[in-house]
Formats: sequence, structure tokens, C-alpha cells
Amino acid sequence: MRVRYTGWVFCAVALLGSCSAPRSADAKLTVAAAANLIDVFSGVGRAFQAKTGVDVIFSYGSTAQLATQIENGAPFDVFAAADTEHVDSLVARKKLTADSRAVYALGQLALWMPDGEQSGVHELRDLAGPQIRFVAIAQPDLAPYGAATVEVLKGAGLWDRVQPKLVYGTSISMAKQFAASGSANAAFTAYSLVLHEKGTVLKLDPHLYKPIEQAMGIVAASEHQGAAKQFRQFLLGAEGRTILANSGYLLP
Repeated sequence: MRVRYTGWVFCAVALLGSCSAPRSADAKLTVAAAANLIDVFSGVGRAFQAKTGVDVIFSYGSTAQLATQIENGAPFDVFAAADTEHVDSLVARKKLTADSRAVYALGQLALWMPDGEQSGVHELRDLAGPQIRFVAIAQPDLAPYGAATVEVLKGAGLWDRVQPKLVYGTSISMAKQFAASGSANAAFTAYSLVLHEKGTVLKLDPHLYKPIEQAMGIVAASEHQGAAKQFRQFLLGAEGRTILANSGYLLP
């Protein structure tokens, strides 16, 4: 698999290699995927390709940005979002097929400190301390994980003290990158993106925020309906669910 980066959009390309699966006549698929899926979909793509022979290209970005691109006719075949609202809106506008709409995972929010114990953060309230200068989150109006972060901080009574420290990424993966590069001391990000990272990872109690239901749908204008249906079936099936569960997601 090759990974290429174009601006703020990450594209992971699964190339057909030496595998035993027969190559389908409809052996091409482009999936618009929320940025929290960057790590898990690399595994999903490899397993799906090995099973079906279908080449998959993943284009990653914030859910809102990808939804706008689909609304404007971007040539995607499948949309895997980080919420249900944008998928339902596209279904209502007949941009996604209604019968393909499904919730495939429940996302989990985490707080990541790359410096580990040196950060001095052991619980949420420590973010208000003077040792923390910047905290990265995804823009709440673009990314559901960003909206969940705001909900957590307000619910914990920390918003007024932490809000001046916030730096905003255009997607949840960009929020993680701010912390990884040292531009922020900590980042609220998807648990799936930091599951195996060094440092300190605090997985937040799911009761602190509304469930992050992640829905998908097939683009109505797709010219690869057959492959799109195969991908949907794979992701919702036993193999796809196992990969998701092992990558830090809860299952619906």
C-alpha cells in the first residue's frame, strides 16, 4: 500500500498485488472517509482487496468537507462519515442511496499527551494547569470528534479555562498532528488514532459525550455500484467488524 499526502487531504491507495482473489470486472473503488479512519481503513483496504480483488483508494478529510465535495459531485463511490447527520442529509438530497445507509461503528474520544508523564496531565482537569500551553482539537463545525470535545470540556466545567489554549485542526488527524509535532502539549483525538502511540493516552468515558455514531452510504452517482456494495457488505460483516473492534471502535 502506498500513502500519498495532498494538501490537507490524505489519500491511501491500496494497489492490487500478488493475491489469490480474482479481479472483478468492477475492480475499482474510491471511498471518502472521515480522518479518524486513516489507520483502521489501511487494514480494511488490504483485507477487502485480498478477498475481492477490488482496488481501493481512500480519500481522507473532515466529515463536513467530504460531504460538501459529494454534494458538489466529487467522483466518490462510498462515503464513510464520522457522524450520521451528514450521511442522512446526503440521503435526503438523493446524493447517497437510502438503502445503503448504515451505522458501521461507534467512535471513542481520547486525550493524548506525546510527552507522557512529563506533560503533568493525569486527568482532564490537569489541562487547566500552567504547564499546558496549547491543546489541539478538531474544528467542531467540521468534525464530530471536535464537537464531542467541546461537549466534554463544557460538561466537566473546564471550558472557560481550557478554551483560550485551544488550537484547531481541520480534521481529527490534524489535531493529532499538532501534538505529534510539538505545536500542542495535548490533543483530543480519536482513540483509534492513538491506540498504539507512545506517551499517555486517556480514553474518555463515553458517557461524557453523545455517542459518535459513524454512518456510511453509497454515492448514488457512483459508476461502481457493484464494488461499492461489496465494500459495504465487507465493512458490516464479521471480518470488517473484527478489524474495527481491534482498532479502538465500539460496534453498533
